[in-house]
Amino acid sequence: MLKKQPATRYGAPLYAHVKRMILGRIHSGEWPPEHRVPSENELVARWGVSKMTANRALRELASEGELVRIRGVGSFVAARKGHSTLFEVRNIADEIIERGHVHSASVVRLARENAACAVADALELPSGAPVFHSVIVHRENGVAVQVEDRFVNPRAAPDYLAQDFTAHTPNAYLSAIAPLSGSEHIVEAAMPSARDCKLLGLARSEPCLAIRRRTWSGGTVVSLVHLVYPGTRYRLESRTGATPEKL
Repeated sequence: MLKKQPATRYGAPLYAHVKRMILGRIHSGEWPPEHRVPSENELVARWGVSKMTANRALRELASEGELVRIRGVGSFVAARKGHSTLFEVRNIADEIIERGHVHSASVVRLARENAACAVADALELPSGAPVFHSVIVHRENGVAVQVEDRFVNPRAAPDYLAQDFTAHTPNAYLSAIAPLSGSEHIVEAAMPSARDCKLLGLARSEPCLAIRRRTWSGGTVVSLVHLVYPGTRYRLESRTGATPEKL
């Protein structure tokens, strides 16, 4: 049982100690995602803290994304978000497999089209030039986590339309035949389109993370891709330089 007084313990406020104890159970796996955590009254009885301390600990953990609080029902461990590297061009299938999860994909579109002006400009082709267009939904453990809408320069990947993108991703294929030499990224928050709501199973009010990326191999623009992630299921990460332990 924690002492109600003093208000700090080991140099930290008592509510912070309660937070650490809850996080310890979450990170150890004792309290898995969607597990109901003790209520304020249960924390008071279990750990001998004040109701104000218990309330603040739960409230802050909810604001930090560790818990989901449902009025009149209780607090629950939040589902873990998948994550993707932000500026490194990586294969989403590799990222999912590295987490010990299962990647799957479905092909929504795979066709030859005449490039609209914006797509042609991005690929550095004449307006109306033929391009390859694919739309693919990537899933993690059966849950849709990314819509990949990609235009490909046929000069860089002439056999693109003959590929089975349920067996390997466009990223893996293009990296093998046209090794990456450069990339450009634009990242923004966005509301999903009607198509993306349908493909990702989202409400129109649910925010998304969107990346617009161009890639080069040598002096040729290989592809223009627009990636959409559900904001509540995925996060983007970036790290540069040495990590603290390596300094």
